[in-house]
Amino acid sequence: MTDNFKLLIDGDLVDGDSSMEVIDPATGAPFQTVPRGSARQLHQAVAAAKAAQPAWADLSIAERSGKLLALADAIQANADAFARMLVREQGKPLPEAGVEVAFTEGLIRYFASIELPVEILQDDETYRIEVHRKALGVVCGITPWNFPLLLAAFKFAPALLLGNSFILKPAPTTPITSLMLGEFAHGIFPAGVFNVLTDLNDLGPLLTAHPDIAKISFTGSTATGKKVLESAASTLKRVTLELGGNDASIVLDDVDVVKVAPKIYASAFTNAGQVCIAAKRVYAHSAIYDALCDELAKLADSAIVGDGLEQGTQMGPVQNAAQFEKAKALLETARREGRIIAGGEPEGGAGYFIRPTIVRDIKDGAQLVDEEQFAPILPIIRFDDVEDALVHVNNSIYGLGGSVWSADSDRAAAIARRIDSGTVWINHHADLRPNVPFGGAKQSGVGKELGMEGLLEFSQTSVMSLAKEAVG
Repeated sequence: MTDNFKLLIDGDLVDGDSSMEVIDPATGAPFQTVPRGSARQLHQAVAAAKAAQPAWADLSIAERSGKLLALADAIQANADAFARMLVREQGKPLPEAGVEVAFTEGLIRYFASIELPVEILQDDETYRIEVHRKALGVVCGITPWNFPLLLAAFKFAPALLLGNSFILKPAPTTPITSLMLGEFAHGIFPAGVFNVLTDLNDLGPLLTAHPDIAKISFTGSTATGKKVLESAASTLKRVTLELGGNDASIVLDDVDVVKVAPKIYASAFTNAGQVCIAAKRVYAHSAIYDALCDELAKLADSAIVGDGLEQGTQMGPVQNAAQFEKAKALLETARREGRIIAGGEPEGGAGYFIRPTIVRDIKDGAQLVDEEQFAPILPIIRFDDVEDALVHVNNSIYGLGGSVWSADSDRAAAIARRIDSGTVWINHHADLRPNVPFGGAKQSGVGKELGMEGLLEFSQTSVMSLAKEAVG
């Protein structure tokens, strides 16, 4: 592997028609120049993927699985290089980057292990009715900057297993690990099956409207997801959207605060709070409210914030300048809407660092509570009646995840069943597994990722019905 990164188009590693700089969020300065794809190269990639797809789909599922396993092997063999590049381009601490690389490898292996036999619905003296799962064609995965490697695998692993060809378009601020994937895929997949194309957020509309792309799998903001859906409607292409979330955690009065606080803290501040399913607002019962606020503040105050490559760093920078400015503006709003008891300031110096921030004495209707912050800023809202808390939790356009914390799991489960979200965790939060379907309710998304349900999102159901009565 070299630092001379290339696009992957039609089986060739090629330069972009122009180039772009990648910023290290720990310094705020460029550290790498990478190729930037053009509209011409986009059309070339789509044409190559369309031409390659039928032969790829004609291979057995075992043969396609073998190629995916070879890519997983390459990721495993180069795990340290991937992790270190994740730190440079994304900002997360090296241990968190290592977890992302390992999860990516394991997820690919999970999908490669799945078999899809023909489903027999009826087979008697009158009819044999079979359900087949066929490839859709060309799939495009558009990924965000918070988990650039893992969220790419959410899309290409199931898509390729089912016989689709694939175009990966990463976020402009985190393109390098996707280009690294392309470098390894180049030696594994037939020409045109796996393509990697970068841009400065200008090629997305061309991809989502392209008539030769059968499906878009997009992860990002709800506002952009609506634009993707509108554009894809012109050709009625299949769409999976994993969008924004404002996940609420309800903490009941019977918890052991000292035990619960570190878990809630981790669920809120992993990856500097830049996780779609992070705990973004905590509703704590009055009986434990002060104690929980104090424990969370202690954890925030003791956190080591810095360059993710430095030993001991527990939280890295916010990923990009635009998000950094949004977070600083939100801090100013939080000062007016609540009381900051930990953090509340940029770390100072170069880079996009903000200390983990705890805000108490804040209510619904505040910007920090009602909107997805996607930053290391956590509001803690007091409640006395869980019925009232549930009303506020569900009074949101989002419904991605949520959690309930209690010493009584049955009590917690009764409350969890009433939360309007795609996933609800009890006494943990933000736990994703390759075999468990994941997706949002309301404006948090359309469709599912992961698990068998997520796999089948990349397929076309084809029913074959055979009448056994002789016709000749």
